[in-house]
Amino acid sequence: MYRVDVYLRVRRAVMVEGMSVREASRVFGLHRDTVRKMLAYSVPPGYRRKIPPRRPKLEPFTGVIDAILEGDSRVPKKQRHTAKRIFERLRDEYGFTGQYTIVKDYVREQGRRTQEMFVPLSHPPGHAQCDFGEAVAVVGGVERKVHYFVLDLPHSDGCFVKAYPAETTEAFLDGHVSAFAFLGGVPQSILYDNTKLAVARILGDSRRQRTRAFTELQSHYLFEDRFGRPGKGNDKGKVEGMVGYVRRNFLVPIPSYESFRR
Repeated sequence: MYRVDVYLRVRRAVMVEGMSVREASRVFGLHRDTVRKMLAYSVPPGYRRKIPPRRPKLEPFTGVIDAILEGDSRVPKKQRHTAKRIFERLRDEYGFTGQYTIVKDYVREQGRRTQEMFVPLSHPPGHAQCDFGEAVAVVGGVERKVHYFVLDLPHSDGCFVKAYPAETTEAFLDGHVSAFAFLGGVPQSILYDNTKLAVARILGDSRRQRTRAFTELQSHYLFEDRFGRPGKGNDKGKVEGMVGYVRRNFLVPIPSYESFRR
């Protein structure tokens, strides 16, 4: 079985760089069927049972178990069913006569099917991530909330930070202009969350309708935009971590400035 980093290299070569299956087979020393398999799966699929295991005593109760697990997704984690508690309920409320082990195995399998998979991210040079953070500072003698723009370069761990009175379109655009001037260049691509400062509307199929201001910024600097999945902060975990690093290291203790310009 090939490691996930091999999958990453092959999939990027074919799906991003435009390499053919035949060429990828030659370059990576893989059979063409193996290359096609890697294009079909983002991670090694491992052994796949062709026929589901037979559990005649449990099968009439799998719908009950599935309903319990579905209900658990809407309650606090500390009050969700363990496999033992599900077994007890099946026995006491539904007349289940099977053993605990087959219930435990089924619950574990269902958990694996619904568990989100995280593929290790590659951070090539020249690509950035962007976000805003919030903190408290004293500005002009008044304690107030400030919003700070962060542009992070995951490959080198370089970053640019600038604080603003509010998280506005003007601050968003100025943050980019200031970051590019500070860095002396423009990243090839920048990863964002689905902030309304850049995304006017999510259209589906991973398509976004950009705001006019953001489109103009892109047209001028010609960088590629990328967007994380809605509600998935881990997609841009590097800049999320940098936002926290800035707050803990640059804004503790609470700083004091004459104005936002100093």
